Amino acid sequence: MSDYIVRAMAAGASIRAFGAVTTNLVEEARRRHHTSPVATAALGRLLTAGVMMGSMMKNPTDTLTLLVKCSGEIEGITVTADSGGHVKGYVINPHVLLPPKNGKLDVGGALGAGFIHVIKDMGLKEPYSGQTILQTGEIGEDLTYYFATSEQVPSSVGLGVLMSKDNHVKQAGGFIVQVMPFIEDKVLNQLEENVKNLPSVTSMLDGGMSPEKLLERVLEGLEVTITDTLPASFYCDCSKERIEKVIISLGKEEIQEMIDDGETVEVMCHFCNTAYRYDDEELENILLSL
Repeated sequence: MSDYIVRAMAAGASIRAFGAVTTNLVEEARRRHHTSPVATAALGRLLTAGVMMGSMMKNPTDTLTLLVKCSGEIEGITVTADSGGHVKGYVINPHVLLPPKNGKLDVGGALGAGFIHVIKDMGLKEPYSGQTILQTGEIGEDLTYYFATSEQVPSSVGLGVLMSKDNHVKQAGGFIVQVMPFIEDKVLNQLEENVKNLPSVTSMLDGGMSPEKLLERVLEGLEVTITDTLPASFYCDCSKERIEKVIISLGKEEIQEMIDDGETVEVMCHFCNTAYRYDDEELENILLSL
């Protein structure tokens, strides 16, 4: 199944919902960053949340950044998404290893205490920025808390990454459900009951549920209308030209030192782990352009 996001309304537009399957893009992130199983699960959950939250924005140039700063061995996670279903991200320590907790990957233990920051750049003078303390480190619960406290939007966020025995991503996806201020009590009660009785996201995905079926399960009995779908993918817009600007920002003196060392300079993109190499001739051309 190709990765994609589904957007939906329910109960007379008093609920908006987003569902996604992200198996391929999370596997792409695992492959690029050589992440351990628990790091893959943590990064995959945040990538899934990021690509759905990015799809909430309206303009093609809008960007969303989710930044986790934490005390656990994973040290931190950064994810960036746009409104078109593109997402990229990385963890600071991709090789963290922890024993399972209650038979599951211990994402909360890998993160420990910390904060989650949400930054939305929508072309205004200043980006919107909000943050909350990590509640459990499981990411879904943390974002549920973020939406309620920072954006005052009661929400339910479910995220899951299922790993195979050979450390590949078997299933990944999730949902975000948000209620509008005019929601009726009986509708809210039904939704709360549905969420309370949900199986895990990974079990629903592993059972063959598409994003549409996932939302139908979460919103059972609430007249779901699928409004549109959007392809989702791991995508990094880095390039040699963009990285060159980073080298330019170092200044003439440091670039000259690189040339004097006589070795090829390698610059890695944090988001996609692509290496860009510049030999003496290329560095001299950069220096001459300044």
